Amino acid sequence: MPLYSEKLSKMVHAIVVMGVTGSGKSTIGLDLAHALNWEFYDADNFHPEENVTKMSNGIPLTDEDRVPWLKCLATLIRSAKEEGENLVLACSALRHSYRDLLKGNVDSICFVYLSGDMELISNRMRARSDHFMPTTLLSSQFALLEIPSEEEAVHVDISPAPDNIIKDILEKFQFNFSSNQKSLESLT
Repeated sequence: MPLYSEKLSKMVHAIVVMGVTGSGKSTIGLDLAHALNWEFYDADNFHPEENVTKMSNGIPLTDEDRVPWLKCLATLIRSAKEEGENLVLACSALRHSYRDLLKGNVDSICFVYLSGDMELISNRMRARSDHFMPTTLLSSQFALLEIPSEEEAVHVDISPAPDNIIKDILEKFQFNFSSNQKSLESLT
């Protein structure tokens, strides 16, 4: 395990990579998990079939659709902490209340907000063919999005290449922890 991962895992056991559909949550989440040598989970894989069917048909989910799914993910996060597992979770977590539900009473969770404009994300969504979420739902995701403050989440621009985004995230974590008196000195 890299030194960075060892020190980070003593302070944080879960990182939620969040943002609207098409922002790169799965790609960045998986790459970040590999960089840290942590487990990776994609929240899309935890949706009940009814949710996937609705989204595939261009129907936005309601809070009633999302709450059981979010509770399942919160259980995953809590169980990982109890078992001493570190994880990266790719999850939209669009609203503040959704992030609160994911956190529960776990304080060793951090959020990474993937920030990009609708045009960039829409272009990326049109280029992919392996996802159930149609581009028609992107505007509803932006409408629902409550951008987290910089105290609530590490903000990263999604326009660079994934390797550069991962580097940016790791650099920002080092800064955020040291600025919160949780020094990560000697990180390599």
